[in-house]
Amino acid sequence: MGTIILFASCFHHKTGDPNTQDANAAGAITTTSAGNSAATAKISYNFDIRPILSDKCFKCHGPDANHREAHLRLDIQDSAYAPLKNTKGAFAIVPGKPERSELLKRVSSTNVGYQMPPVDAHLGALTPQEIDLFRQWIKEGAPYERHWAFTPPVKAPIPQGESKWPKNEIDYFVLARLEKQGLQPNEEADKERLLKRLCLDLTGLPPTLERMDAYQNDNSPNAYEKQVDELLSTPQYGEKMAVHWMDVARYADSYGYQDDNIRTQWPWRDWVIHAFNENMPYDQFLTWQIAGDMLPGATKEQILATAFFRNHKYTEEGGVVPEEYRVEYLIDKTRTYGKGILGLTVECAQCHDHKYDPFSQKDYYSLLAFFNNTKELGYEGDVSVSKPAKMPVLTIHDSDIQTTLKFINSRDTSLKVSVMGEQDTVRPTYLLSRGRYDAPTLPVQPAALRSVMTYDTTQFPRNRLGLARWTVSPQNPLTARVFVNQVWQEFFGRGIVKSAGDFGMQGDLPTNPQLLDWLAKDLMEHGWDIKRLVKQIVLSATYRQSAKATPEKLEKDPENAYLSRGPRMRLPAEFIRDMVLSSSGILVTTIGGPSVKPYQPAGVWEAATSGRGVLATYRQDHHDSLYRRGLYTFIKLTVPPPVMGMFDASNRDQCEVKRGRTNTPLQALAMLNDPTVLEAARVLAQRLELEPSNEDTKIETAFRLILCRKPTQKEQERIKQYYLEELAGFQKSKTNAQKTLDIGEYPQPQAQTQPQTHAQPQTASIATTAALMRVIDMLYNLEETITKT
Repeated sequence: MGTIILFASCFHHKTGDPNTQDANAAGAITTTSAGNSAATAKISYNFDIRPILSDKCFKCHGPDANHREAHLRLDIQDSAYAPLKNTKGAFAIVPGKPERSELLKRVSSTNVGYQMPPVDAHLGALTPQEIDLFRQWIKEGAPYERHWAFTPPVKAPIPQGESKWPKNEIDYFVLARLEKQGLQPNEEADKERLLKRLCLDLTGLPPTLERMDAYQNDNSPNAYEKQVDELLSTPQYGEKMAVHWMDVARYADSYGYQDDNIRTQWPWRDWVIHAFNENMPYDQFLTWQIAGDMLPGATKEQILATAFFRNHKYTEEGGVVPEEYRVEYLIDKTRTYGKGILGLTVECAQCHDHKYDPFSQKDYYSLLAFFNNTKELGYEGDVSVSKPAKMPVLTIHDSDIQTTLKFINSRDTSLKVSVMGEQDTVRPTYLLSRGRYDAPTLPVQPAALRSVMTYDTTQFPRNRLGLARWTVSPQNPLTARVFVNQVWQEFFGRGIVKSAGDFGMQGDLPTNPQLLDWLAKDLMEHGWDIKRLVKQIVLSATYRQSAKATPEKLEKDPENAYLSRGPRMRLPAEFIRDMVLSSSGILVTTIGGPSVKPYQPAGVWEAATSGRGVLATYRQDHHDSLYRRGLYTFIKLTVPPPVMGMFDASNRDQCEVKRGRTNTPLQALAMLNDPTVLEAARVLAQRLELEPSNEDTKIETAFRLILCRKPTQKEQERIKQYYLEELAGFQKSKTNAQKTLDIGEYPQPQAQTQPQTHAQPQTASIATTAALMRVIDMLYNLEETITKT
């Protein structure tokens, strides 16, 4: 069903249909979104009826009382069944009696003065199939349902069939959905493309030549699964998984606002990488981040995890009102919890009752109350007294890193990180009129969203630890669904619920609700095991499909919502950088540690700074720090890394669970001119020139390292021709070969001190090296290079 959008409406003050028709003439029953024929299965309010009401009726007959017409509300059963106030003796819906239901009469009428939606609303009349859905639903008693996302997931029986395509349970659900759309899955991708996809998805790095050769030569039945297990066991898996969680947690290396000075939250990032690599169960992963400091006998690791909630912006500007900013920090925590963990737009209830979801303003401030008891201050002084962490602070000593916190990559004797910490006395929380910090009204008690799940105080105390336990309770209908959907999105580019941050009334419906629920239940039943979930996904036939898109599939499934083909999408910004560094051999694979400042255009920071603090000017790093993974690039909130921003990286100023994907000329210009790309091309060319092989072999090796497959004969010939053209230009001195090679700080070959077993570096032809560098730069600029197919 696409996005549920509210438009203008129906049911104005008109009575009697002068052109009543037999609604049976409208046409045949359609297929329901749940995948069953309406002729044989009950119509679902959530998946069949509500989307139509939302599109056509809710603006005037929905939750928003300020815009409601005719005193009619169609999103609530009691109101929809009640007598119409403006039409005596009539009812919008009479359960079991379509012929008496004014709603059906109006949507099926052709009289422009009576028909709904009205012609002047420009929404278009309901289709015959939609009208038949309403008729059948009313005939079945017009049952309303609780919103699908607020109903605990149920493990549906696995669809059965005779197809040999499925490899695990995921595939049976996907295949059943495909068949109902009149689609069939693709064949499995070839080994080269499949390995590239797998390595990028599990580690964020392309496969090495050794891995490519090993997999290509492994003809055992479990060759692919062996690759999966090996990649899941590498430390790069944790780095890859951490990138998404950095977006959720709005991780940055500065405080934001005008002065935007430096802070040291990176030890928490090291913990996240460690947690994913150790396969910490998701319920524990969340519990520690929400309330690790409140666990009995809390360890420093558990307290460090709570830095999750302290990653938001902080002001260091003089003259501010401390309470205003303290409340702003609470609002950020509440928004991050709602969007990142529950997949809900709770922030909409900050100033008034939520217009679409069943959250009142009181519900919002009851949720905010869980975070209101921290020792955090709204203001600790201006930038002249800036510290790398704000109260409350966790101090990590060298002795901790040598013992219990070995995963932290630090050479400092002590580190300070902003973490959570409770006051000794309870701070009262009030509902704030219109969300203003200085307008408290009614007092509220800490409580989670009751429309999602009851907050039973006999099980869950009224503090963050209680909230954490409520969040990961097996009865909570959202937590597992939301996480499974986010993980799914990481592999397929689109969640089963497209609106990954909004599972509420205005969010998208799941394209395969049975699969989503099955995965959510399965995750909980198997100890919230994240690696197991990931392995299930990548072992599925669904994931292994070729990305080939036929005209029929593009027409029936343009967004690949039903997974009729393999995923095809551009790499995230961090992994484009990682691919370039890794394929050229200059990637520094050190795990964790402080963020680094690679090459950046001059003057970018200086153009957007107050001129105060240690980040007033950009001081580029050198040596190994220039070649770290994109995950470790320094994030200054007021000036995020510009090249990463071109490729749609999150700017980290708020919680994000899904990145956009754009195509702009700046992206092509970045790949052509970015010094990191040019330097990588130069270093790889120089390394290949040192190998005792001919040009054809060098070109093929470069092609394999970058595109992760062997070139076709035609590709090899065209690349060779380009190489010869560039070589001729350099040999005729039309282009300065040495100037071409003089880029980047990575040591030139003559600076190497290690003895060579082949031709000495300085004997390599400058012209041939420069020509090969141009070839490699061209390969980096191919669309296939930065695309997962």
